[in-house]
Amino acid sequence: MSGGAPMPGPTGVLVVDKPLGATSANMCTIVKARLRAGSGAKAKVGHAGTLDPLATGVLVVLAGRATKLSDIVMASGKEYLAQIDLSARSPTDDMEGELERVRVDRPPTGADVAAACHRFVGRIMQTPPDHSAMRVKGKRAYTLARAGIDAGLTPRPIDIRAVELVSYDWPVAAVRVACGKGVYIRSLARDLGTALGVGGVLAGLRRTRVGPFTADESRTPDAMPDPLNEHDLIRLDEARRRIDAYASAPSP
Repeated sequence: MSGGAPMPGPTGVLVVDKPLGATSANMCTIVKARLRAGSGAKAKVGHAGTLDPLATGVLVVLAGRATKLSDIVMASGKEYLAQIDLSARSPTDDMEGELERVRVDRPPTGADVAAACHRFVGRIMQTPPDHSAMRVKGKRAYTLARAGIDAGLTPRPIDIRAVELVSYDWPVAAVRVACGKGVYIRSLARDLGTALGVGGVLAGLRRTRVGPFTADESRTPDAMPDPLNEHDLIRLDEARRRIDAYASAPSP
């Protein structure tokens, strides 16, 4: 049948558990293809906040009219479980850069690490990593860093609600972080090490929450229906209700 208005694409929210090594764009491509296979219509798809390829966990994927929720979801609080190696430093503040092992005569105790974690709670100043996507005079900081140019990144205010030591076996500390928008967990790893007088690189990262959307409801690409249908998504009105409830709830 020809003519007439095009079939509307599906609308809703899907909480994806992004696997290690995949990009956020990869996940959107997969969801878009499966939604089109399920509905026969092109689906507008985007994500509410990039998750680095070396990180896993919650990626909120928005389809159809739900893409209008992107800004409000990105501004929501986030939670992470970070693995921090306190025995090394790197130019990227994670394991992707060349590691420089740090000599440590007396490793910090668990009590030392827990006390240092609390120093980063509240409204604090944080300098982004040199190898970050921050723009400096129209160029990405990582582009300048790779060319050996100091981007001159300066500290900026961020909000961190909690930094809690979950486990510790020298040199790796597992830390839960609850924070606002724009926080670099790599910078937190670096700064925690500096506060302890040791190294500090991000060795692993899992995002467990974005606003009201949690890892408990997320699905890996392998566990997602194929094809995807609109009834597999969180409805737009339900997503809005959950976002409003999360925004109005008191901070823990």
